[in-house]
Order: sequence, then C-alpha cells, then structure tokens
Amino acid sequence: MPSSAPFPRGRLWGRPRRRPASEVHVSSQPRGRDRGAVERAVAELIRGLGLDPSRDPELAQTPSRVADLYLEVFSGLEPDSEPDLVTFPHSGSDDLVAVRDLPFHSLCVHHFIPFFGRAHLVYVPGERIIGVSGVARLVDHYARRPQLQERMTAQIADHVEKLLRPRGVAVLLEARHLCMEMRGVRRFGRVETRVVRGALRDTPWTELWSGGRRKAGR
Repeated sequence: MPSSAPFPRGRLWGRPRRRPASEVHVSSQPRGRDRGAVERAVAELIRGLGLDPSRDPELAQTPSRVADLYLEVFSGLEPDSEPDLVTFPHSGSDDLVAVRDLPFHSLCVHHFIPFFGRAHLVYVPGERIIGVSGVARLVDHYARRPQLQERMTAQIADHVEKLLRPRGVAVLLEARHLCMEMRGVRRFGRVETRVVRGALRDTPWTELWSGGRRKAGR
C-alpha cells in the first residue's frame, strides 16, 4: 500500500527548494513545452505506482530528471529544430550515393519506450548532394520525438526529396523495439522499414544495398 506520509519538503514532493545560483541549470527548453507540468506529472505517476520517495530518497529528484530527459529526447518537436543542412553541387555522374549504419534512438509513440537501431540512405543525385554529417543530423531530427518507425522512414525520404530533388531515393531503418522486448510477448526481434522511390523503385533490393557503386538505371 502507498504510504500516506507527506513527501519530503524542499523537493518537488513538498515545497520546491530554491537552488543556489551555482546549481541553476540553464537549458534550451522547447517552446510550447511546459517543463513544470511534465515534472508534476511524473511525480503523480510515481505516487500512483505506490512508490514513496520518503522511504526511497533516490526517487526525490526523479521527476526533475525525467522532465529533462523528455525535453531532450523530444527536441525534434521544437518549431525551429529542423537542421539547416548544407548541400553541394553535383558533378553530374549517375553513381549512387550511399550513407550507411547511422545509429539512432527514438521513443515509441504508443508506449514511450525506446526503439533504436541504424538508418541507411541511398539516393541517385540530381543537381545537389548532401554531406554525411547532414544525413546524420536529419535522422536525429526525426528520431527526437514520439515516433513510429514506419513514419520516420517516410519522413526522412520526404525531406531528402524536398531538399535535393534526387532522381531516386531509398531509406532503410533497422531497429529493436523495447515495447516488444520488455512487455507483451517479451521477444527479441529486429524490425525493418523501407521506402524506395523514383529511379530506384525497380532496383533489386540486394543490389541496392550492395555498396552504392552501380550506375543508376543500369
């Protein structure tokens, strides 16, 4: 049974303590997000689960830490969070460009439990190309929000098409979902989602990911 004892004063559970100036942490809080509301909600969640921070002092700062966590991992929802990606002129050859094995972490929109894995991008350039670091920032941008793997795959492809206007694009995400491993069936599994568009649509899948060195359309 949950304890009826009052929460310790000087923390979120009672009267919030005033931090000395040396302890004040200034962070980039997303506009439109209410950190205080998140912190209070986590405190209520802990209370609702029957946990008692007066008996387990390690829980005292958990609401604050969890609020910081969610503001960070959901930073892709900020109106100005879209990365300013630099593109470069393309020489005109019809080789594929392949960027592989970019790690990402996100949270399942249904359970707020992590899913994580690697992203792969292949495209046939038009007049512009993007640097490898730009692709990594793009993947991170769409991962940092409550997400579906299928939707994230399409969002990356949409963004590349809008930014570069390539002749073809393919995106592959491979991920483990802890909402399947920690709960429900509790089984390990790797989920693949794919989007293939334009000149790459008829390319055999194994050939598409064999190194990105073939000539497009041959």
